[in-house]
Amino acid sequence: MSDKKKVYICRMLPESVVSPLKKEFEVEMWPHEDQPVTKEELNAQSKDAHALLTMLTDPIDEDLLANAENLEIVSNLAVGYDNINLNAAKKQGVVVTNTPDVLTDTTADLTFALLMATARRIPEGVDFIKEDQWTTWSPLLLAGADIHHKTIGIVGMGKIGEAVARRAKGFDMKILYHNRSRKESAEREIGATYVDFDQLLAESDFVVCMTPLTEETDGMFNGEAFKKMKNSAIFINSSRGKVVNEKDLQKALEKGKIKAAGLDVFEQEPIRSSHPLLELDNVVALPHIGSSSVETRHKMMELTVNNISNVLNGEKAITPIK
Repeated sequence: MSDKKKVYICRMLPESVVSPLKKEFEVEMWPHEDQPVTKEELNAQSKDAHALLTMLTDPIDEDLLANAENLEIVSNLAVGYDNINLNAAKKQGVVVTNTPDVLTDTTADLTFALLMATARRIPEGVDFIKEDQWTTWSPLLLAGADIHHKTIGIVGMGKIGEAVARRAKGFDMKILYHNRSRKESAEREIGATYVDFDQLLAESDFVVCMTPLTEETDGMFNGEAFKKMKNSAIFINSSRGKVVNEKDLQKALEKGKIKAAGLDVFEQEPIRSSHPLLELDNVVALPHIGSSSVETRHKMMELTVNNISNVLNGEKAITPIK
């Protein structure tokens, strides 16, 4: 049996990313890139692992942590960490890390692209041509909504929210935001205005959800919230699916309470083509690809690896979750 510490990686990653770990530790890896590790395999591998490199799809619960006697670190390949029981990890003395900062601009790019695609009905236009429906020019053919000089309301003004606001500033948008606390840097540098949640809903042409999933934000975008929005408002979510009550969102879209929605995340993922929201022409749906650029995903992978290497060598984690 090897005397090296064991690292278990919950998804197949490129050899170039994994090779530094292999030089120091015993490394085992789930052999599939597009399929999450089974719960049974994860539990079995965790029993003697010193480090886990996890995805959002991997539930790191109290039972797993209690049976992982050697575990020193869970290094999560994401900014979010709602798949990990932080209280249980702390109780077991396990360090938990995530990948903040490196994906900020990439996720903001995708969020604003989703906003633009929804407002200007770009996916409908692509299908329109592919289905040979374009027969002539007409004054209101696939007419969407302007983005420039409109009001954007950002719920959750963290680093990604600020990056979205900077992009909105380039479109001469009025920027409102709601957050647990005031962000003076966003007000001073970007010109954002802090408002309460209800005022943001009432005044925004685009409501952009960037808030993390917590007990307070779970289901915060519900029927009551959608009723307070303009009938012409467009809702964008690239944070976490469970901050939205999808049945209420569907009703709001069907009844014209809001105009459209652009969604990169869902309550239960992955969704299938039979999902009710996909039956609506005024919904643009993406498969949770907010940070999915080649450059950024490699940076995220490298950060998870470096966090593991530091902790297993007795050094401080680079990006611990406090």
